[in-house]
Amino acid sequence: MSSQQAHLVLDNLAEAIATFLAAPPMGTPAEIITAFKEAMLPISVLAPRLFYEAVEQAPIAISITDLNATILYVNPAFERVTGYTYDEIAGKNHSILSDKHTPTTVYKELWKRIETHKTWTGVLLNKTKADQPYLAEITITPVLNAANEVVYYLGMHRDVTAEHHLKQQVHSQKKLIETVVDSARVIIVLTDETGKVILDNHEYKKLVGDLRGQEPVSIFIKHIRDNIGQAQCDKLRLNDGSFMDQEVRIDLSGGRLPRWFACSGSWFRERDNRVDAFFDAKKKSYLLLIANEVTELKRQQEEVRMSALRTLLAEEKSIEGMRETLTAAIHQFQVPLNLITAAVNMLERRLGTHYLHDPLYDVLKQALTSGQDTLDNLRQHMPNSMEEANISLNLNELLRDVLTLSTQRLLAEGVVVDWQPALVLPKVLGRVCRLRSLFKQLIDNALDAMHENRQRIRELRIATIARDNAVIITIADTGLGIPEHLRLKVFEPFFTTAPGKRTGMGLASVQEIVNIHAGAIYIEPTYTEGCCFVVQLPVMHSNKSFE
Repeated sequence: MSSQQAHLVLDNLAEAIATFLAAPPMGTPAEIITAFKEAMLPISVLAPRLFYEAVEQAPIAISITDLNATILYVNPAFERVTGYTYDEIAGKNHSILSDKHTPTTVYKELWKRIETHKTWTGVLLNKTKADQPYLAEITITPVLNAANEVVYYLGMHRDVTAEHHLKQQVHSQKKLIETVVDSARVIIVLTDETGKVILDNHEYKKLVGDLRGQEPVSIFIKHIRDNIGQAQCDKLRLNDGSFMDQEVRIDLSGGRLPRWFACSGSWFRERDNRVDAFFDAKKKSYLLLIANEVTELKRQQEEVRMSALRTLLAEEKSIEGMRETLTAAIHQFQVPLNLITAAVNMLERRLGTHYLHDPLYDVLKQALTSGQDTLDNLRQHMPNSMEEANISLNLNELLRDVLTLSTQRLLAEGVVVDWQPALVLPKVLGRVCRLRSLFKQLIDNALDAMHENRQRIRELRIATIARDNAVIITIADTGLGIPEHLRLKVFEPFFTTAPGKRTGMGLASVQEIVNIHAGAIYIEPTYTEGCCFVVQLPVMHSNKSFE
């Protein structure tokens, strides 16, 4: 059938239906159906039967009314939904189905729209013959004649009560879950496989505010990945695995104390709900992360640890002081011995073989031998440095320890600390006592410099950042600064820029520790408010080590 023929059949069909509805026959349903078939026969042999069967067998309730909403026709689906047979409802007003709980404003809007030749679609609360309420999703379309006048109304509706109940149940469960999640006193966050936050609770949002807009979950995942390894993380994700009680420390800027969290998480996969995945079922990975803040507990543990650390540091300082004193003594004692050695050599060259009988030569030789024995004895009694193994370190934690150890002096000196740690810092491989001693020395030097300067503004600025496979630490002060011509000399043993101060190994020991860790240290030449030391240490790799 061509498009033109199809339109002709539809036009004839509409005219026949309008003629039939203009004077609907009276009688039993069977007689009315027979009359309807006969009215459709002049159109074509096939179209009337198709129309009738389509309407009669349609799974959606269909009704036709006059302009006063008096029911003229209903199909079997209408009878099943409402409980009324055709004989019971024909000639009755459609309002027989209305429930009093439907607001009158809905009906006003309905009539206002269909009277202007427009289709209305909405939901009404209806009731069945048994007086049982149900929700009806209804579409009412005006039927127009050739003069563009409304002659009938065609109504289609279906019972959506079950769908409404299911939707409300899902909504209630969703609200219940959100309420439970939000009322939890732990951080709960759900992310997709790209790390995008899908669901979070109030505790998580509070932490976002504390971190000034940065997503905490990215910090958690980075620390957890560093703790258990990238390969293990990938394995857990691919196998819907989980992890428990991974400790994460977040160092905050602005002098705020660090916060600790015990993180647990589970990966799971859910079917992709996008339209293009309807026939091609795919699953997406999600991570449910729960973080319980244990800052108070960790602070209590930290107090115990710092007390032990102070004792250890005092012992280390005592040993280092003895080493420095003995090193200085050896250094000072070596000078006259070098002169005596030179004198002995001169006598040997001047006297030839006769030096064996020279009294002065004998005295000098005895002094030289005695001096060498003394130096050997001093070297043998030199306290050994504590042997340390290389371990994985977070330099933020190490710097925070040193600042804590220096708290009393910082307060006494009236120094303001500007602490700017990187929130996520790669680990380095190092010796914890040596590195702690390095940073303690640099901070003590900065405090000494500010004390000598006696300025009203005393500020210690410490920052960490990761760049180019290295962790960079800057320690700056507002002290007197170091002249350009002395910026290399300060790293020599027994050199100091402070007049009258006892000399020692000073920054030479700092340089030694940096060298042991394959790093670098220098004084920032562009810093003009005092002195700024820059330390660079390599990021830890799986195959990275040093002796």
